[in-house]
Amino acid sequence: MRAITFHEPFDVRVSELREPVLVAPRDAIVRVTATAICGSDLHPYRGHERGLERGTVLGHEFTGVIEALGPELGGLRLGQRVASPFSTNCGDCPACRRGLPARCVHGELFGWVQDGRGLHGGQSERVRVPLADTTLVAVPDAVDDAGALLAGDVFATGSFAAELAGLGTGDRVAVIGCGPVGICAIAASRRRGASEVIAIDRDPARLDLAARFGARPLPADAAADDPSAQQLDAVLECVGQPAATRLAYRLLRHGGTLAAVGVHTEAALAITPGELYDKNLSYRAGRCPARRFLPELLARIAAGENGLAALFSHRLPLAAGPEAYRMFDERRDGCTKVMLVP
Repeated sequence: MRAITFHEPFDVRVSELREPVLVAPRDAIVRVTATAICGSDLHPYRGHERGLERGTVLGHEFTGVIEALGPELGGLRLGQRVASPFSTNCGDCPACRRGLPARCVHGELFGWVQDGRGLHGGQSERVRVPLADTTLVAVPDAVDDAGALLAGDVFATGSFAAELAGLGTGDRVAVIGCGPVGICAIAASRRRGASEVIAIDRDPARLDLAARFGARPLPADAAADDPSAQQLDAVLECVGQPAATRLAYRLLRHGGTLAAVGVHTEAALAITPGELYDKNLSYRAGRCPARRFLPELLARIAAGENGLAALFSHRLPLAAGPEAYRMFDERRDGCTKVMLVP
């Protein structure tokens, strides 16, 4: 089968690999009908996140059709369309029972193999899914592949950002970083009743897209000194950069909440314990428990909430994966998110 594999920073390739096979009784093999490149895929691609083994199949956003099932998967059926979160989960460990399936003690992240251990990803023609009965979710007929991809990661992560912040009716909020996760965070903030959502980014095209989803656009270089963006109830940080953390701190009112869902790779937090203390801030962060959000989001998309499909600026064949990575990394040709179709 063909797959997009990692070799070293800025070097990903289309490789011919053996088909995945069932290994454990709760495994499934999914024929991938669509996969996507995520902003967090760029961390190893750029060399900011190290340890990924050469030859690892990349990608943690995929949807497809079940082609093979282990003997202990009575809740799934062959030929069923399924969506997947970006990590597997058992459904029964303490983390899963607390609603944090992304921290399942038996879970693995798709697209990360290190020191011979891990799980290959979904930027491929087929993918093995362990713990499939508690990981995969059936896709309603009314949901297309774009919706299923978004529900498994960026739509869930944007929704999680709003949940972390505890947003409610009348709150004023800023979203820093208007990539796909940030746009989904804007949509989630409005859905939870925020009276104002300010979208902050350096890219004019991303700000234009944020405005289409009901946010007030504000260039990043003007945000820190804009009086209308001060004293916010919450800031959703969707970038994963120290400068975004510092800006969020500056914009928050005393007692506000900084909700960080951007993946940070720096060695230390950009704000000090004393600064948190001096503004009585809550700092909440972490990996999105996407599996918990998936059924609700798929149902919402099936009911007509499908405008987020506009986040996909490009739909390309899997064979174009290396060029798609370069284009996405450099934000060329108005690239906001890429769907790859095997």
